[in-house]
Amino acid sequence: MNIMNKTQVTMFEFSGLSDNKKLAPFLFFFFLLVYAVTVLGNVGMIFVVHAFSSLHTPMYFFLNCLSLVDFFYASALTPKMLSDLISEKRSISFVGCALQFFFYAALASTEVFILSCMAYDRYAAICHPLHYVLIMTKKKCWCLVLSSFCIGFCQAVVPTSCVFNLQFCRSNLINHYYCDIPPLLQLACSNPHLCYILINVFVCLCTISSMVIILVSYMHIISSILKMKTFKSQRKAFSTCSSHLICSTMFYVTVFINYFSSSSDSFEKHDRSVSVFYSLVTPMLNPLIYSLRNQEVKRVIMQIVRRHQSQK
Repeated sequence: MNIMNKTQVTMFEFSGLSDNKKLAPFLFFFFLLVYAVTVLGNVGMIFVVHAFSSLHTPMYFFLNCLSLVDFFYASALTPKMLSDLISEKRSISFVGCALQFFFYAALASTEVFILSCMAYDRYAAICHPLHYVLIMTKKKCWCLVLSSFCIGFCQAVVPTSCVFNLQFCRSNLINHYYCDIPPLLQLACSNPHLCYILINVFVCLCTISSMVIILVSYMHIISSILKMKTFKSQRKAFSTCSSHLICSTMFYVTVFINYFSSSSDSFEKHDRSVSVFYSLVTPMLNPLIYSLRNQEVKRVIMQIVRRHQSQK
């Protein structure tokens, strides 16, 4: 059945980031800067990893994929949000809203599974260093990444179908700056309760399954680090996974706060603030954290800087 025939709404309007119009120019330039840093950081990370053979290892292969996902993840939301900040009409078509939500959900799900792959990679490197090359083969790395993308995009089909097959006839004003589950369910005329339960089940399955992989991996990692004889060895081993642990914690904490502290009946300003962090700020911070805390990446970046200075 055509979903367009099930709703009287053909266009949605966004309430935006803030009701204060005087803040719009400041917010526009601030988030334009955030997006510029996100693009430069993630594209730069992809370039650095591809350009230097010393970084052609499984850990940096997964980091490359994370940067690619973060770039598209931020691009699915930010350009539209920026145009709305300087436009009087913050509208999006029904189909456009569905597509935005699908790609946002698919890329968010893909990210959590890539974070799981990165945790597994660190587990193999620290807990089984002698067999690491045999465990993390090029073929296995590609299979893990492709599986993450397949699961992520397939998982996004269910909430997208569920939400956009509801009837929307009360209002077309989305109390948010992009198409997200809680504010969309507020607008439904048909009972969204079953849809809300189904979405929570899928979000839980996605986030908790990937979180279990990360937690189990780090339990083994910490156990192996504590068994090391010298503090220097312990510090070196932990430094290879500290960046991943920080990025994973930021992403999961904000996602859980956003989706499990709010309900379909209310979506307040603090919920928008939390969603800003994980949808706009986290993709910017990930490459910065990896570049600032990873000695190998810093060494390569310094090589690029010195090479550029010597050419002047």
